[in-house]
Amino acid sequence: MAALINVPTKAKRGEIIEIRALTSHIMETGFRRTAAGELVPRDIITSFTCRYNGNEIFRADLFPAIAANPYLSFFTVAKESGKFEFEWIGDNGYSSTASASITVE
Repeated sequence: MAALINVPTKAKRGEIIEIRALTSHIMETGFRRTAAGELVPRDIITSFTCRYNGNEIFRADLFPAIAANPYLSFFTVAKESGKFEFEWIGDNGYSSTASASITVE
């Protein structure tokens, strides 16, 4: 599925920056039933992780009440130039990744 990432391309060392991540995923709570009365299996994103140059800086556990296309916004300090890596994990073997780079002056 597609992900939209918003990370500043440049920042000053020590500056607080906002990171935004949105992914597209068809969510299913596991509580709905088909026309035949059978439960539709749960299919949700269960966790999100962001790493900055390999170090985990943000993690969220997600539950059935989360939106179909989870949007997350958080802040971190720009310490050095490098790469942000984003990972979404979900039910039924779902996994999605994205990345963005930043130059710190």
